[in-house]
Amino acid sequence: MTLDLDGLTARIRAAHTDDARLIVAIAGAPASGKTTLAEKLHQHLGGDAAGVAVVPMDGFHFDDAILSERGVLNRKGAPHTFDAGGLKRILEAIKEDANEDVYVPVFDRGLELSRGSARCISPSHRIILVEGNYLLLNQEPWDQLAKLFDLSIYLEVPEETLRARLLDRWRSFGFNEADALQKAQGNDLPNAQTVVMLTKKADITISDA
Repeated sequence: MTLDLDGLTARIRAAHTDDARLIVAIAGAPASGKTTLAEKLHQHLGGDAAGVAVVPMDGFHFDDAILSERGVLNRKGAPHTFDAGGLKRILEAIKEDANEDVYVPVFDRGLELSRGSARCISPSHRIILVEGNYLLLNQEPWDQLAKLFDLSIYLEVPEETLRARLLDRWRSFGFNEADALQKAQGNDLPNAQTVVMLTKKADITISDA
């Protein structure tokens, strides 16, 4: 995937035309490169010093205790294993309470849990990059988020590429080949198919075809 960071940065800056906050959605399937793109754009736009912040959707994972109680721990990462309502309320606060600090959770992959109030979105942050699989999903309750985004970016990646990346990801976490395959095929790829089939059209689509 060749990223035109200068072009994307120009589009974002052009959309940020007044004193209001600009909230940008960066969506795509698991392993499509959302986090990498968000980090690169954060740096390219000048980072925190220039008033740019990143809000990861992964911080809104339900805790394993809740997932176990509901019998869906094996589907962790699927749309129904996230607190979409909590994400909506945080984004509304970021959009509406621009003169107050808003604290957001961040997912700790080492601990496999979300750390609450782990990142501060301060009044100085004027461009907010929100990255996650289901931000543009045309399915309740996720479909309530679209109105909160001023600009949306979708990463379009072939399934075979996603599959290879997901296998590499699980191997890097220490899983053997069989377990990595089970993780990818049993959960990640079904989630990727959900994203591909149900994501609304974004303002900008970046294709890795």
